[in-house]
Amino acid sequence: MRGELSRVWTMLALAAFAALVALPGAARPMLGALGSGTKEAFALDRLLDLAASHVAIAGLAMIPAVVVGIGGAVLVTRSWGRALRPLADSLVAASQAVPPVVVVALAFPVLGFGAAPTILALAIYCVMPVLRGTTAALEAVSRDPAEAARAMGLTPGQILREVELPLALPVIVEALRVAFILSVATTAVGALAGAATLGTPIVIGLQNQNEIYILQGAAATGALAFLADGLLLGVQALAGRRVAGHAANAAGT
Repeated sequence: MRGELSRVWTMLALAAFAALVALPGAARPMLGALGSGTKEAFALDRLLDLAASHVAIAGLAMIPAVVVGIGGAVLVTRSWGRALRPLADSLVAASQAVPPVVVVALAFPVLGFGAAPTILALAIYCVMPVLRGTTAALEAVSRDPAEAARAMGLTPGQILREVELPLALPVIVEALRVAFILSVATTAVGALAGAATLGTPIVIGLQNQNEIYILQGAAATGALAFLADGLLLGVQALAGRRVAGHAANAAGT
């Protein structure tokens, strides 16, 4: 538990440092020491607005990724769905092989500029860690509790909901953590399609050769990724404690 808390505090400390670097009052003097601090800094209120939009887009992309990933994992771990495992693995591997920026470029002629093509690209990109992590979690669950539940008269759906998923929860949370961090870190590419993300100051900075904008956008994106990692590590630790308690109760009965 101490090691888990140490990781949580490390990620939160890194998030705080990156957020500090992103502040106009810090980014400009920092680059000024390198001879680039005379240019205009990106306004803090605009940066905060973009951060809120960035998180919203990353979160919305996780909804279809979680539904498809967990649903697919449940499907391929059932006796009647195992034949679909190779197909599912091939599809998610192919989705991971295509860079999100390519999906954004291909999608925006149909979906238009803005958040929609970015959400689609991120959802496709994040399915693989969710599906593979959940599949591994369900396959690693001991069959003894499931068999005991079946002997007690529980239906397959009840066994999945009340036995398998609770026992697999820590590994599933780990998969969701990885997927969400990927989503947060990659959402910046949506600025290329006109989405309001922390990639916006990076794109503007590249266009205007303003290194301060680039540093602020990159640091703010890193701050969000570290913050998400730290918070989800905490959730994962709580899930592990819950499963340990669930297992202890099961053993007591």
